[in-house]
Amino acid sequence: MNSKERIQKALNFEESDRLPCDIGGTTVSSITKTAYENALKSRGIKAEYENMDEFDPIQQIVQPVHSIRRELGIDTHRIGAPRLAGPEVTPVHDEMGIYKLTDQFGCHWDFNPASDFYYNIKNAPLKNYESIEEGLKEYRFPKVADAKEEIIKVLDRQAGNMASQGVIADRNCAGITEVAFRIRGYEEFFMDMALDPEGASRLMEKILEYKIEYWSLYGDYAKSTGLDKEILVAVECDDLGTQDSLLFSPEMIRTRVMPLQSQLISHIKKELPGVKIMYHSDGAVYDLIPDFIKMGVDILNPVQFTAKGMELKRLKQEFGKDLVFWGGGVDTQDTLPHGTPSQVADEVKRNIEILAPGGGFVFAAVHNIQADVPAENFWSMWDTVKNY
Repeated sequence: MNSKERIQKALNFEESDRLPCDIGGTTVSSITKTAYENALKSRGIKAEYENMDEFDPIQQIVQPVHSIRRELGIDTHRIGAPRLAGPEVTPVHDEMGIYKLTDQFGCHWDFNPASDFYYNIKNAPLKNYESIEEGLKEYRFPKVADAKEEIIKVLDRQAGNMASQGVIADRNCAGITEVAFRIRGYEEFFMDMALDPEGASRLMEKILEYKIEYWSLYGDYAKSTGLDKEILVAVECDDLGTQDSLLFSPEMIRTRVMPLQSQLISHIKKELPGVKIMYHSDGAVYDLIPDFIKMGVDILNPVQFTAKGMELKRLKQEFGKDLVFWGGGVDTQDTLPHGTPSQVADEVKRNIEILAPGGGFVFAAVHNIQADVPAENFWSMWDTVKNY
């Protein structure tokens, strides 16, 4: 059984010859450069990966090359836009030991290799305006068309080595509310949602337009190249939960955010008929899962089982016939970085026993594997998945 068949089995709620596994198939199920290099070096494997600047330099994650994916038994293959694309994006450069970059939304990011795991945002372009509407009069949204050549070039390169893989069509930027936070500022956008909901909606609608423009380009590209026949999953996201609660009230999410997400999912399914939709949201989103299903979500990621209400047995029992769980394999906040190898192995076994029966499960860690994960813990996780 090849990787494509293995992923298809999981999506059809069927068991296969072994668990399908993902590292690097999306920008929310990958591994940081440091953790990846440390893990492979510990076993004498040369750590090769695709161009990190095209994948996601802000998160400092990497996409393993095909030969490494085959050697490790990874079943996924990402084909998606570079996370930094467009004529106004400044390249990463070194200044007094601090790396700096500007993304396509005009947000500035800093990364200190001595102390940071990833880039940290330093400004919000609309932060100092009295209202969103005032800011939007001067702010210029990026256009996917301005980066079309760059995006097509990356898609061409990624599509060149996908035979028998579980191909995933990945998004071009963060989620609708997440981008709104970055553009407006976190405190400001929280206040806007409560005091200026129309302005908040206007900003999110502009972000939706940007995403729809990307998925339209992607759909045209996929149909013209035959890629549409290979893609199994398309990924979108919006982080709506904290460890203990939702970021906004359920009413705000259902009236302001979800209608936009539903439009986006419908558009993706129109552009890429037959694909399954993966939706990424961290945190305590149990109460929203029925809404996700109504929106057209087929796959839930990252299945953060340490968040309130997100117990795996409960999720599998209540939603295991409607949703594929992509993630939930091991906790990346505590167990993977701070546990012993035996604790990592035990948690992986427990989670497999809960999520694997009956299919509908792709093994991945809860979000990206971070730089503080010891090599021995990475291998405890991966060897357990392969052998258990």
